[in-house]
Amino acid sequence: MQDFDDFVTVRSGSLLRFAYLLTGDRHLAEDLTQEALVRAHRRWHAITGEDGPEPYVRQVILRQYLSWRRRRASTERPIAEPPDGPSGADLADRVADADEMWTALHTLPRSQRAVVVLRYYEDLPDAEIARLLGCAQATVRVHAFHALHRLRSVLTPVPATVPSRGGTS
Repeated sequence: MQDFDDFVTVRSGSLLRFAYLLTGDRHLAEDLTQEALVRAHRRWHAITGEDGPEPYVRQVILRQYLSWRRRRASTERPIAEPPDGPSGADLADRVADADEMWTALHTLPRSQRAVVVLRYYEDLPDAEIARLLGCAQATVRVHAFHALHRLRSVLTPVPATVPSRGGTS
């Protein structure tokens, strides 16, 4: 049986990344991860079965995220450090693209955003996503369809239409 301290040391980075992908907010992700680990510690002997405790902890993080009611007063998202890497226009374009994606993800309802994160960032199959969300696989596919449609409409620039000129010359 794995020790709780060892589990936290080895897996907390991955759990924090998962929570961050869901929330887009490092501080909230830390809160969700910490709360999930507190709950896991209380039930440690009951959750350290064949699959280990990680599926339980991830599900706690997911459930907390989906039921989270607090809203941030500001839409600003502070970052701890500036991004590393190339500077100049290339970096500015990458930051703008990432910001546009985060903004688009925040427009999705929580359940759709959870499906996008679980499917495309965590690479989970629909059956596992359905199990985690407590819904049918068809519901997962519907959420994914609507989320992708919304993201495409937000992220794809609409071409300007040239008004047709009526009449004769």
